Amino acid sequence: MSNTDSFIDEVNEELKRDRLFGLMRRYGWIAVVAVLAIVGFAGWNEWSKARNEAAAQAFGDGVITALNNDDPAAQRSALTALAGEQAGTGREGQGRLAIVNLLLAAQSLEEGDRPGALSALQAVADDTALPDSYRQLATLKRVIIAGPGLPLAEREAALAPLAAAGQAYRPLALEQLALLRVEAGETEAALAQFRALLSEPDLTGDLRRRVTQVIVVLGGEVGTDLG
Repeated sequence: MSNTDSFIDEVNEELKRDRLFGLMRRYGWIAVVAVLAIVGFAGWNEWSKARNEAAAQAFGDGVITALNNDDPAAQRSALTALAGEQAGTGREGQGRLAIVNLLLAAQSLEEGDRPGALSALQAVADDTALPDSYRQLATLKRVIIAGPGLPLAEREAALAPLAAAGQAYRPLALEQLALLRVEAGETEAALAQFRALLSEPDLTGDLRRRVTQVIVVLGGEVGTDLG
């Protein structure tokens, strides 16, 4: 390589370094901001997780304390206070509020306040901000508790989406739909639905026994492979 070529290469390297340093002086602050943002987000994320865990634990402790109270009025007061604490606490708070409303519905039913129970369940079922699992459970319980107090067609319409494939409460919803056929006096249709229910993959042992007993009571027979 000639001295001229070597000199040109050295000049090019110097120009590259000068250009790099220039870029760093001009845009280096962006890298600094990016690093600070990453560190800040990581810190905020850990703080947020810790806060949510603490809130969930405090809520769980509050529920246990409320349910351990022997005085129904004090129990209801404690649960109502817990419900008020969840206002404005985001999605997690909405889920905790749904749990409290479900507990209040159960307590209302135990106290003989069926309208109060149905109202609490309806509030959960209508809350579109909640996960489907909470809303579907509330709908299922409302249909069961209301019984003939709701028109048969209305109960059937409420249960149909819950009985769709892949839904969490499909077996229970199918059981209720079959019972509606019994209520309507359609024994053969009910038997067909109960027998079909026995082939569901997610059927629990208790539900299987319950369905089998109903089939026998209705005068049907259960195949030995299903029994």
